Amino acid sequence: MMFFLVPFFIAAAVTLFVIHSSHAHGHLSADGDLSGPQKFHSHPVPRIGGVGMFVGLLACVLMAWEQGSTTARLGFLLLVCGLPAFAAGLIEDLTKKVSPGKRLLATMASAALAFYILDGKITRTDIIGLDWIVGTSLGALAATVFAVAGVANSVNIIDGFNGLSTMCVTLMLLSFAYVAYQVGDTELTLWALAGVGAVLGFFVWNFPAGLIFLGDGGAYFIGFFLAEIGILLIARHSQVSPLFPLMVCVYPVFETLFSIYRRRFIRATPPGLPDGIHLHSLIYRRLMRWAVGARDARAMTQRNSMTAPYLWTLCMTSLVPALLFWDSTTMLVICMVLFGLIYVGLYWRIVRFRTPKWMVFSAQLRGGPGTADSGKPD
Repeated sequence: MMFFLVPFFIAAAVTLFVIHSSHAHGHLSADGDLSGPQKFHSHPVPRIGGVGMFVGLLACVLMAWEQGSTTARLGFLLLVCGLPAFAAGLIEDLTKKVSPGKRLLATMASAALAFYILDGKITRTDIIGLDWIVGTSLGALAATVFAVAGVANSVNIIDGFNGLSTMCVTLMLLSFAYVAYQVGDTELTLWALAGVGAVLGFFVWNFPAGLIFLGDGGAYFIGFFLAEIGILLIARHSQVSPLFPLMVCVYPVFETLFSIYRRRFIRATPPGLPDGIHLHSLIYRRLMRWAVGARDARAMTQRNSMTAPYLWTLCMTSLVPALLFWDSTTMLVICMVLFGLIYVGLYWRIVRFRTPKWMVFSAQLRGGPGTADSGKPD
């Protein structure tokens, strides 16, 4: 229990300190751009929430070390390997001068460090042809770096609303903790729970009020941490399907891949160009705008916080089958295909103003002229 409580309380305390000291560092740390396509806050907010989580996990490592626990080594090395990803994102949060490419390279460096230091390698996929590639040292390195960087970047992409990415990561880490416990890996179970504690320590200040944002440092770091726990799980235990971590992370990963496809082939724009039509953005614009119609700061914050639960539910649709079939590659492939169909079907219904009725019940309960019909549910 201490592996959960220590990072939770330390992360919460450090995050609260960051919030209350923002007058001193806000000129560097605050997100004051309120006009971007993915900006939904009404006033400048500190975006260095990753600091509290990193310090919370560091405190957990020191506690474990002080108690003479053999698990301290894994936690310490996870933080060391994650430093490039965390540092690059944090520098961007403070200076706004680190390009997405450089942040991605830093995350890839973190993945490479974990590959060699932690032996966190993807050496099997249960996919014909691909298994031959990852069976070589170079192929395993390339697949591991690509997977870790991809998950970290996808977590950053879904970090658009209060509590969205952090609650999804919390649920994903809990899924890893459950399966790690099932296969008798106490060490991975404890560090997955430590990650949950650190993330929730930030979450309590981010949701629903949005007093602080995760920032690139926090998003890339928890994305790296999440990916490494998943890779270590399949690297250590052959009975766990190599597709289990992908099924757990399929929501942010599919969101990223679908966004690249949508930008490149439908809108004919650069894949890395930000836009405001991610699924979470559409839910905000097409549903929440009418659920809470005022334009004042309180209403904007309320709309923001009301968006995340829709995506938490979507995330759960991948986690439930992942936990049911964590040892069956065939079933996981079927479930991933079904998830993709559900996601695409839901996206196109919302983008075409044909939102399902069950998604707009809050707007109907709010009442007011046009609240139920503005979303045009069929």
